[in-house]
Amino acid sequence: MTTTVTITAQQPDIQYAPDVNKWHARTERRLRTETLPAELPSGFPAKLESDLVWEGKDIAERYNWTYVLTEADLEEIDAAVRHFKSLNKPLGFIDPETFPLPALHSTLRDISQELHNGHGFKVVSGVPVDKYSREENIIIYDSSYDGTPADVMLNHIKDLSTQEQSKGRIGAPAYTTDKQVFHTDAGDIISLFALNTAAAGGQSKLASSWRVYNELAETRPDLIRTLAENWTLDGFGNPQNPYHERPLLFHQAATGKQPERVLIQYARRNFTGFQDLPRSKNIPPITEAHAEALDSLHFLAEKYAVGLDFRKGDIQYINNLSIFHARDGFQDTPEQQRHLVRLWQRDPEYAWQTPEPLIRTWKQLYDGVTPEAQVFPLEPYIRGSAAGGRKE
Repeated sequence: MTTTVTITAQQPDIQYAPDVNKWHARTERRLRTETLPAELPSGFPAKLESDLVWEGKDIAERYNWTYVLTEADLEEIDAAVRHFKSLNKPLGFIDPETFPLPALHSTLRDISQELHNGHGFKVVSGVPVDKYSREENIIIYDSSYDGTPADVMLNHIKDLSTQEQSKGRIGAPAYTTDKQVFHTDAGDIISLFALNTAAAGGQSKLASSWRVYNELAETRPDLIRTLAENWTLDGFGNPQNPYHERPLLFHQAATGKQPERVLIQYARRNFTGFQDLPRSKNIPPITEAHAEALDSLHFLAEKYAVGLDFRKGDIQYINNLSIFHARDGFQDTPEQQRHLVRLWQRDPEYAWQTPEPLIRTWKQLYDGVTPEAQVFPLEPYIRGSAAGGRKE
C-alpha cells in the first residue's frame, strides 16, 4: 500500500517590517542548501552606467537636488493663482494656459529632464504654504510639474489611524505614523508636497534602484532572476481580481530612441499585507527566494539611501521607475501634524516606455483623463479599503 503525502506550499516567515536577522538567516540557509543560478537572465546588463546610479554617502558632493524658488518665481506663482481663480474653472482645468508661468516654465522643464535622464529626483523648495488656502496650495501644487496628472490620484498622506472612522480600515502605512519601507508607487513620477512636517521624525529617504541592481547583478545574479520572474500580487479581497502575476524587474534593451534601462516596480505590502489588510490566505504564497529578494531590495536600498531634509513648502519629485522611496516613523502633536499631498504624474515628452505587464495599471492612471473628471480632495481620507484606491 502506497501512502501519498500532499505538501501545501506555505507563506514564508516574512512581515511588512523587514527583519535583518531573518534576512541574514534566510540568505545563509539558501546559499548552503540550494544550487543557485550563477548567470544573469539573457541580455541583462552586468552593470548599469548612468547618473541614475548613485549612493547616498556622496551624492550631495556631486549633485544639488534642491531648487529654491526665487522672489520672481513666487511673484509669478502668485499672479498665476489669481489668474486661475478669476476664471472660475474646476481644478481639473489647470494647465500652462490657465496657470501661466512664463519664466518658471523653462525651469520646470529642466527639472523634468533631470528626473527622466539625470539623477532621478529633485526638490522644489519655498512654497509659502501659510500664505494660501488649502485649495490654493493644491492649485499651486497641481501646476508645479508640467506633465499629465491622473484623474483621481491626488491623495493626502497623513496619520488617520486615531480617527474613529478609520478603525479596521488601515491597510497602508501612508495613513499611520509607522516607518514606510523602501518601495515604489504606481506611475512614472511621484511628487509629494509638504503642507506640514511632523513634530519629530518622518525623514524622507530615497535610493537608486539602479545601484541596488548593480550590487545584486554582481553578487547574487540568482536574485535578479527571481525578481524578473512572475510574482503573485495580492488583490486584497477583490473578487474580480483576487491576485495577478507579473515580474518586479523589467529590462529594456537600448534602441535608437532610448538607452538601456532596468525598472523595478514593487510594494512590499502586496506580498506581506499590512495591519487591517493581511496577505490573503486563498492565493498562491510567495517563495523563500521571493522573501529573500524582498529583504535584499529593502536592506540594499537602506545601505545606499540618502535622507532628505523635507521641509514645509517643499515639493519632492522622484522618478518612480528608477528610485525607491521610504520614510522614517514619526510623531505628531496636536499642534504639529505631518501632512503631505501626493500626485502620480507623467510627462509625455520625456516618459519612459512602459513595460507590457504594467500597461494595464498605467492605463488606469492616465488614460481618458479629462478636466471635468479630475477630483482634488481637500481633506485626507482612506481610499479603496485602505489599499490606495486604484493602486495595484
